Amino acid sequence: MDVCVLRRSGRSWRVLMLRRAPSARTAGSWEIVHGRIEAGESPPAAARRELREETGFAAETLYSIAVNPFYLLRTDTVQMAIAFAAEVRASRVTLGAEHDAAKWVSVGAAAKALTWPRDVEAVHTAIHLLSNRRVIESTLRA
Repeated sequence: MDVCVLRRSGRSWRVLMLRRAPSARTAGSWEIVHGRIEAGESPPAAARRELREETGFAAETLYSIAVNPFYLLRTDTVQMAIAFAAEVRASRVTLGAEHDAAKWVSVGAAAKALTWPRDVEAVHTAIHLLSNRRVIESTLRA
């Protein structure tokens, strides 16, 4: 499960990027919020929990924006990751143990700096959908 965290800055959007800590898998990579759905947990509840654990934020709004397949080499399986967009008002991040840095950047800067192409796609999808909020509100709001 992925969560693209966004906040308004004037008329534009800022994207939250998190850097993986030295002790974490893929250390040094820049990413959006990632996590797993725990047993008995709904995907939106997992997105809210991971958002809180990794950033300290509570989502003002949460939208379901995509479902992405990915292949796990170790287990030779294909899994699906649900992607969400979370809009927050606060800007001060409280990092969890998995990350050692965070920064708010423009959409263009995020597209250049995020390590994983799926994260870049989530940012572009989230911005596109939030720009059409009146149309998507009743369908995608989690």
